[in-house]
Amino acid sequence: MTQRPRDSLLTSAMNVTQEFEPLYRAARALDWRGGSSPAALITITRTRGSTFRRAGASMLVMRTGTLVCELSGGCPQRDIVLRAQRAMEQGQPALVGYGRESNFDVMLETGCGGELEVLIEPWQQPDDLLFLDAIAQLRERRQSGAMASVFASNGDALSGRPQRLVQGEQTLWSNIGQPALGERVLAELAVSTIDGGAAVARPVESSGRHYDILLESLRPPLALVVIGDGADATALARLSRQLGWHTTVVSQREPRQALDGAHQLTASPRSLSGQVRLDSMTAVVVMTHRLEHDLAYLGELLDTPVPYLGCIGSRQRAEQIRAALPRPDPRLRAPAGLDVGSETPEEIALAIAAEILATRNGRSGGSLVHSQVSIHP
Repeated sequence: MTQRPRDSLLTSAMNVTQEFEPLYRAARALDWRGGSSPAALITITRTRGSTFRRAGASMLVMRTGTLVCELSGGCPQRDIVLRAQRAMEQGQPALVGYGRESNFDVMLETGCGGELEVLIEPWQQPDDLLFLDAIAQLRERRQSGAMASVFASNGDALSGRPQRLVQGEQTLWSNIGQPALGERVLAELAVSTIDGGAAVARPVESSGRHYDILLESLRPPLALVVIGDGADATALARLSRQLGWHTTVVSQREPRQALDGAHQLTASPRSLSGQVRLDSMTAVVVMTHRLEHDLAYLGELLDTPVPYLGCIGSRQRAEQIRAALPRPDPRLRAPAGLDVGSETPEEIALAIAAEILATRNGRSGGSLVHSQVSIHP
């Protein structure tokens, strides 16, 4: 029986939401020919103390040795990869603890000082990926949800593959074959708090057996709407795509150049809300370099639920904008961006993206050396 870290803590999500896309693309591109497992999914199920990633973070280990969404560059990852290759050869999942009661030497080499447990899940057939399709459906609809993974029974990794349930406004998909267990999982989802991207392991009892389930919140990726067509708008859109954000670039004229992976459109201030989804998971940055245009877009955006409204410009220009708007709004960041001394379009993009990220995670954006809160949100 695998020893595991004690006192499981509420931590961060099934991967950071922006890591889902590369993992999903790699999973869908797998070659199932050859009769052996083409890949293994690694999922951190529990952590305690200071660790390199939190519960719910996942990594894909390909049969070729390629890694997708690496967990870390240290010794635990190297050991996990070796165990994943063994699991693919044997076709059996494994639950591995790293801490004071097992594999402690590996954790010592990282300098983290924490403990963790990982599930190694070799994929045997295309049906093993169906839960990813259900998550992709939620993301396409920009809906939040949750996933429950039954990963262990009586302390050992569940034979075959985990049993999962993906839930949006209702149960979207499930391969939990035992009705009683499915009801217990739904009941646990109903009473457990898995806030904004968190994951937590919980024990449940069903039909006389002890199961461990991992509960994870599922959120669509942050969406960024960039209004403008200058060099700084282009730099921000490119950085947004690199961060895995759903990116839309809005201009009042036809785009001058194509931006890989970004949706580009022309929209006036009045038509914007009809052409772009402006929800509570969307940030908007107005950077037209024309005061009257900025004011027109911002005036329309005040009545939307977006949590971040940014506008670039000098402090004097920012005061003009605030004075001209019909009412003050705490969401408005003008000048937009963290104070990092940015000058170039790329530096300005970095400062704005960092402020958006800090706002989404409820952080101040200050230096970590002066912060006493957990590094991971």
